[in-house]
Amino acid sequence: MSVGRAGGVQGLLDGMPRRLYPCTPTRLLTWLDCPRRYRFSYLDRPAPPKGPAWAHTSLGTSVHSALASWWRLPLRERTPDRGAQLVRDGWVREGYRDDAQSTQVRERASRWVRTYLADVDRAAEPVGVERTVSTPTGALVLSGRVDRIDERPDGSVVVVDYKTGRRPPSDADARSSLALAAYALAAARTLRRPCGVVELHHVPTGTVAAASHDPDGLARKVAEAESIAREARAADEAYAAGATDDERFLPRPSAMCSWCDFRGVCPAGRMAAPPRRPWDAIGADGPPNEGGTGSGNGRRG
Repeated sequence: MSVGRAGGVQGLLDGMPRRLYPCTPTRLLTWLDCPRRYRFSYLDRPAPPKGPAWAHTSLGTSVHSALASWWRLPLRERTPDRGAQLVRDGWVREGYRDDAQSTQVRERASRWVRTYLADVDRAAEPVGVERTVSTPTGALVLSGRVDRIDERPDGSVVVVDYKTGRRPPSDADARSSLALAAYALAAARTLRRPCGVVELHHVPTGTVAAASHDPDGLARKVAEAESIAREARAADEAYAAGATDDERFLPRPSAMCSWCDFRGVCPAGRMAAPPRRPWDAIGADGPPNEGGTGSGNGRRG
């Protein structure tokens, strides 16, 4: 089998089903957001050098890791204070201006987690913590890692995604999220349980945003994912055939270029938005969608 220069696959037998395209919601949303960044992230090997670590990413990673570790403790040890200590024990220091700022934010995050866990039923064992789920569709194999999967009294399960950004998410954010819908579909397939409810837990405020998807709603999200994947797959095949030109992988400049890992190798991004310091997003002037619902916090590939 050979791959044509125009990106089409040659040599397939007539009537042979095409192999399902393996992907994550993060990969699809990266293509939708910026084809140039998609190429840098998923196709160029070796990948271009990234900029310095971001403090807000370190913050999110620290909080997520602490919450995951808390659920793995024996029941008697699951106290809010222990959760706060887990933040301190596993604190990621990269991206901060100095040790003083890192310590200040660490203590802030510890308070978030302590307050959040005070309202959590520690005896309500999740079905999964940091659980990888996967499901085929008509054209894709969608997979991803879910922060937490809760069980309802009726036997159904709920996808829970933690958020640490400056803006509490809304129910509309939960409903519109392609990633959350994909995780719900994949959780149902992986666990053999009904799953239509998705929740965004904003750890800094304790806000819970929720949405319930019926089968028709999930089908629409699958169709959306497959539509994006057709473009991404065609780009993958074109790249493999040697079409690495910038015209095929056009940048989509925006204010978010300030926060892009690949800003240093993207002239269009540097022209579109001013540079940001690695710690700028942990203040009031963070990126507009930091902690949003599209591609998680960078922890899922």
